[in-house]
Amino acid sequence: MAVRHLAFCIAACGLMVAASEPARSQPGGTPAAPAPAGRTFTPEERTNIAVYEAVNRSVVNINTKATVATGLFLLEVPSEGAGSGIVLDTRGHVLTNYHVVEGAKEIQVLLSDGSSHLATVVGVDPATDVAVLKIDAPAGVLHPVVFGTSSDLRVGQHVFAIGNPFGLERTLTTGIISSLNRSLPTRSGRTIKSIIQTDAAINPGNSGGPLVDSGGRLIGMNTAIASRTGQSSGVGFAIPVGTLARIVPQLIERGRVVRADAGVTRVFESDSGLLVAAVAPEGPAERAGLRGFRVVRERRRQGPFAVETARVDRSGADLVVAVGGESIKTADDFLSAVESRNPGDTILITVVREGRQLDIPVVLGSEQ
Repeated sequence: MAVRHLAFCIAACGLMVAASEPARSQPGGTPAAPAPAGRTFTPEERTNIAVYEAVNRSVVNINTKATVATGLFLLEVPSEGAGSGIVLDTRGHVLTNYHVVEGAKEIQVLLSDGSSHLATVVGVDPATDVAVLKIDAPAGVLHPVVFGTSSDLRVGQHVFAIGNPFGLERTLTTGIISSLNRSLPTRSGRTIKSIIQTDAAINPGNSGGPLVDSGGRLIGMNTAIASRTGQSSGVGFAIPVGTLARIVPQLIERGRVVRADAGVTRVFESDSGLLVAAVAPEGPAERAGLRGFRVVRERRRQGPFAVETARVDRSGADLVVAVGGESIKTADDFLSAVESRNPGDTILITVVREGRQLDIPVVLGSEQ
């Protein structure tokens, strides 16, 4: 897997949709890890062991082959230990990062029992760096991860990352959540919100692997590190399970993510909000009455000719200042607020029009 330097280096984890084999738990939710005869473990060690034993079979190693040009020839080059993945169900669906399989001509998934399976791509979402694969493997060798929640995470909470750094299969690293609600730019130019920041060691090959809590439940998919060297510097990032839970079912069902769309096609950012430049003809925004720039055409006589000119009148355009009651400053803020809803939902877009503030209900359509 290629490593990006300086700002963010892609390298991380995975999420899950359905749990089939709940982990055995002690009171309080922590999986039990019995100590072998004659061996004594500390409570922290028992938790580490229990989490690993509960989750490691849900982690797969993903190897790819890509076509590269060498002179006049195209060669398929294997990339051993390209990344990690997470078993989603007993039907053979596997979650990983889009950048792990991007451009791959062949994808091999290595399961915990040592068997290797050719994978096909079911669906991808470059905007969130998520991909779902499918393998044809017996249900008995597939161990789905248990879904958790990312809505109640706390800074300082212990977390566990399992993946294949440098191709070293099912490696466990531990740490804490060091921050929440980070934003992470993707290669598509979009920004993923609500990112989990952790100090658990994440390295190339961890991409697409799970980040789990002390109960062995999936809370995120490791996806990037901040590094100037390409190696772990103690700052890793994971896509929260809440985001994955919205995306994965759509990728399995449709092969793509259908996002809500407000029908606003062009905006200008300003210190006061977003100035609407254009709306889609017959789109949700236009039907709701949102106003963009107006083209004014004027005709005048010039000798024997009639000359037509056009100018853009910005004075009547709406200034978007909030969506659903949340302040909006950038185009990415607007997209995030809209795309967190579903097509058919009604949202209130707050605009300033001719000095007056208005709340305009807009029935969202779907992104084409």
